[in-house]
Amino acid sequence: MTDPMSFSSTSPRHALPLLFAGQSQKELTVNEAMVALDALLHPAIEAVVTSPPTAPANGQCWLVGTAATGVFAGQTDRIAAWSEGGWRFLAPREGMRAYDISSAAYRVYAGGSWLVPATPTAPTGGSVIDNQARAAISAMLTSLRAAGVLA
Repeated sequence: MTDPMSFSSTSPRHALPLLFAGQSQKELTVNEAMVALDALLHPAIEAVVTSPPTAPANGQCWLVGTAATGVFAGQTDRIAAWSEGGWRFLAPREGMRAYDISSAAYRVYAGGSWLVPATPTAPTGGSVIDNQARAAISAMLTSLRAAGVLA
């Protein structure tokens, strides 16, 4: 006789709630998963904050900073998503990217923290000045900033 299949109660990557056969009030489980998916699919955060905003709009997300207070306490580096049901705290995964609206740049979750790629400085000085090379480097930096790759 084969062993019965067993399933966990959440998905493996983002801990989204899963349905079970015969489960009552399935809409609660499905709606909870949809709210999390809505925040995690192409995530965009308003800013990095340490305390909850006073009047969040439905669907807005923030990144919880260190030394957070109130309901954000203990949620460092999580995405805080506001919905009609209150705050949802979503754990990031290695390699996850989120667009930071306040700094107009992408943040990448790597090595246990959110990183913003450093912006290289435009070339200055030197004994040989190549105006064409400087113009090309400056144009690349401008393009990378416009694409949100660099802050």
